Amino acid sequence: MKASLVSATTIALFMSLSASVTHAEEVSAWRLFVSDHADPKVTVIDAVDQQKLDTFQIKGPASLYRTESGETVFAVQGDAGVVSAISTGISFHDHGDHGDIEVEDAKLLDVEFVGAKPAHFVELQGNVAQWFDGEDAARFFTERAILDGNAEVRTANVGAPHHGVAVPYQNHAVVSVPNPEDASKRPIGARIVDFNGNQVGEDAACPGLHGSAGSGSLYALACDTGLLLVTQESGVPQIRHLPYSASLPEGSSSTLIGGKGLQYFIGNYGPDRIVVVDPSQGDSGFKLVQLPTRRVHFVVDPIRTRFAYVVTEDGQLHKVDVLDGKIVQSLRLTDPYSMDGHWSDPRPRLAVAGDQVVVTDPLNGKLHLVNAESFTKADEIGVDGKPFNIVSVGGAGKVHGHE
Repeated sequence: MKASLVSATTIALFMSLSASVTHAEEVSAWRLFVSDHADPKVTVIDAVDQQKLDTFQIKGPASLYRTESGETVFAVQGDAGVVSAISTGISFHDHGDHGDIEVEDAKLLDVEFVGAKPAHFVELQGNVAQWFDGEDAARFFTERAILDGNAEVRTANVGAPHHGVAVPYQNHAVVSVPNPEDASKRPIGARIVDFNGNQVGEDAACPGLHGSAGSGSLYALACDTGLLLVTQESGVPQIRHLPYSASLPEGSSSTLIGGKGLQYFIGNYGPDRIVVVDPSQGDSGFKLVQLPTRRVHFVVDPIRTRFAYVVTEDGQLHKVDVLDGKIVQSLRLTDPYSMDGHWSDPRPRLAVAGDQVVVTDPLNGKLHLVNAESFTKADEIGVDGKPFNIVSVGGAGKVHGHE
């Protein structure tokens, strides 16, 4: 009798502990990382509570890039010759039937990369390529190593200093080929190399190469003649050319962004148009979208995957249906920001944070928050200085309680 009582008590206690350990709460967390147009700083904002969390002092005004995991934001400070890394404090852990979220303080990491004219940043599956316009080699490292405080890099020679790009894979890289007559002009092609200095295959022609983006398993480079599409087969990158459709007017793309959830690319195509590219449709997969005025910035929606957003110089934000290739809603949001003047003048930039489209307004020191579903202005957040480049990280996951 006593033995069975102990047994029953033990079982009840075990069941109670199991219930408390497995109790999980669904948590949503979104953070905005905003650089200033003039001051060397990055401001961290809680997009849910709309509160400033921290400000990190860096070496110069920065372009910001987030990794696919969202665990790291890189601040590329071209004029200062430095690339800094910020741990976002938000990480996710995949458990198959659910995902856990871990939320900590964001922090500026001790790891820095110093070099001549850091520019294009590319990350694929945790592998990172950082390009330096003033150097004849691109640098490669992993996000995990940076988060662990390890700044060890591999390099790949790119022929000569030029304004180009590198795309990282596990054992190879795709790098731009400089113009042999004048390296200050745009690159003329792309080359596959390994990290032992060997070239793999022949160069792929890509006159006027500028602009790149990834979407799903594809990576694209923009050329005067179309797109180079990079895939990886048997561990080695493969490159094929997708020519512009004959139905398009004369022009080309020099800026690309890649779709999330759906495989597509969006590029600029003249000052007041964008082109949506479905690579599965060959040269017939190009849809031109006419904008009311000149384009300032554009992003895709990673959650509502058939939509993208474009802000134009008249202060309007436009919602674009990428499947139909047309503007479906427009909202006047800021004062006009003329595209006349220097290309780097302070103008709005966009990010999507959960159910909000966030638009920086550098001349008025604020962020505009737009509800992505109703496409109406929801709120605004004041930010000291001239809030300029912006990225968002976050999402929802389970946090397990332990009593």
